[in-house]
Amino acid sequence: MASPTAAPETRSVRLLKVGEQVRHVISELLTRKEVHDEVLAAHTISVTEVRMSPDLRHAHVYVKPLLGEKEDVVLKALRTHTAFFQKAVAGKLKLRFAAKIKFLPDESFDVAMKIDSLLADPRVVRDLAEDD
Repeated sequence: MASPTAAPETRSVRLLKVGEQVRHVISELLTRKEVHDEVLAAHTISVTEVRMSPDLRHAHVYVKPLLGEKEDVVLKALRTHTAFFQKAVAGKLKLRFAAKIKFLPDESFDVAMKIDSLLADPRVVRDLAEDD
């Protein structure tokens, strides 16, 4: 008898767990400065999120340098060392396949700042005050 297929809820939980494990491994590598790169050593980098593909073969890693300084330079350095990160993640996590890592800039902070600036607009503040 064939094994039952996993429900979408369990698959998504698994994707979240594996993504979080990948995030921790990459964060640990960056924190301990195990990547021998001057750019990465000079910057504090936050790994904000990792999104895994349903087959766990691809990982989109969202990163943000502290204060958003020199984001392009940091991303280029991370992308240069992608093979190192893939090997380290595969070594730490015993998965069937080593996930192909793609580093992307995290733009959620920029979106949040834009929303804050819109809410601080005098016209919006006036409209919100009228509702109270």
